[in-house]
Amino acid sequence: MSSNIQIEKVCQWCGKNFIARTTQTAYCCKRCSEHAYKDRKRKEKLERCKTEIQRVQSGLVELSSKDFMTPRQAARFVGLCYKTFYTYINKGVIKAWKLNRKTLVRKCDIETLFSSSERISISKEQQSITEFYTTQEVLDKYQVSNAWFWKVCKEKKIPKTMYRGKSMWSKAHVDRAFAKKPTPEGISEWYSVSEIQEKFGMTLSAIYNLASKEGIPKMKVGKEVRYSKNHFDVAKGIAEPEPPSDYSIAEAMEKYGMTRDQLYHYVKTYKIPRTKRGKYTYISRKELDDLLAPPTI
Repeated sequence: MSSNIQIEKVCQWCGKNFIARTTQTAYCCKRCSEHAYKDRKRKEKLERCKTEIQRVQSGLVELSSKDFMTPRQAARFVGLCYKTFYTYINKGVIKAWKLNRKTLVRKCDIETLFSSSERISISKEQQSITEFYTTQEVLDKYQVSNAWFWKVCKEKKIPKTMYRGKSMWSKAHVDRAFAKKPTPEGISEWYSVSEIQEKFGMTLSAIYNLASKEGIPKMKVGKEVRYSKNHFDVAKGIAEPEPPSDYSIAEAMEKYGMTRDQLYHYVKTYKIPRTKRGKYTYISRKELDDLLAPPTI
């Protein structure tokens, strides 16, 4: 509802006279209102900064009156990161005492450290690299393509040097980057891509789509990708899938007609093994079936 009153007022930002329609109006236009709002927020921010500075200064004054400090307090007193301060403690540069769970540092030790004429330099020890691979040696040893090798070297930042026009790569770094991944447990038989094409008459894209859709385990041997034989046969319907070894919580509740609390009571009381996969919990099928099996005479 619009107001019919007219009040002559002075704008609190620009100082001009204007006619206001309400008693609460303080500015003559939207522009003055926005400028006043920004100025108010700016002053609030400056006030918060001043309060924070006063808090830090008062904290430092309080610390300067203490004879014993924790490592975090001492780090703040010296002006270091607390992790750096702990590094100096571990290296023996700064003395510290352990009282039960609390670590304390004497203020006089810190002052003595900085007042001594002897300067202590702490540098990170770097081990020199003495063993190298040539590019061709890496390609022959790990059976990878040249493009893939350079991509991994770029991602892992493997140290490189030039010797007589050849690129030489740190042996230790290359071995770590191309270390053989462990073979999935329980899988001993594998299909190569060519064997799958010959047996099932599938194209490359069909093989990749099926493996991705069904989550078929795979491993890489040199440049060749291999897929689990049993999982692929199950996906193609020529082999029976192995019975699952675990129950999901929902499956166990449905089978035995229990609530979640009742099921967890049995799991915790009788210590039934359970595993976490992603956000889902699985319970050992054999253990639960043996526990809840009907009694026999």
